[in-house]
Amino acid sequence: MKSQSINIKKLNENAVIPTYGSDFAAGADLYALIDEPVEFAPAETKLIHTGIAMEIPEGFAGLIYARSGLASKKGLAPANKVGVVDADYRGEIMVALHNHSSETVSIEPKERIAQLVITPFLKAIYNEVPELNETVRGEGGFGSTGRK
Repeated sequence: MKSQSINIKKLNENAVIPTYGSDFAAGADLYALIDEPVEFAPAETKLIHTGIAMEIPEGFAGLIYARSGLASKKGLAPANKVGVVDADYRGEIMVALHNHSSETVSIEPKERIAQLVITPFLKAIYNEVPELNETVRGEGGFGSTGRK
């Protein structure tokens, strides 16, 4: 397994540096920087501070995903499904949590609220062309492969 150092700055002394839940976890847990519990009414979205900023290396992005336990037990997940932290962003990492459940739920100070995956990406150059190469699938969209 390849490792890469990521510089992190605490913007608040109570912020928690991301941690991995296991040796082979792909995502590092992000922690809520809140002073007291925060309640989410059904279908409500709130922006939660983490109190950290970071230097993501060029050619990489930080992807913010739901924590499966928080999503399945409380119905809380990032509002935008997957947040993207660009390599040139130096501001605070924030998580827009949305309550997908029909119940009011809450998070606690320093609770793990999302997970961050640092991943390489391809910077594409988009070329306009009159035609695209043919494939067997062609323009077949949703469900077109016939696989269930």
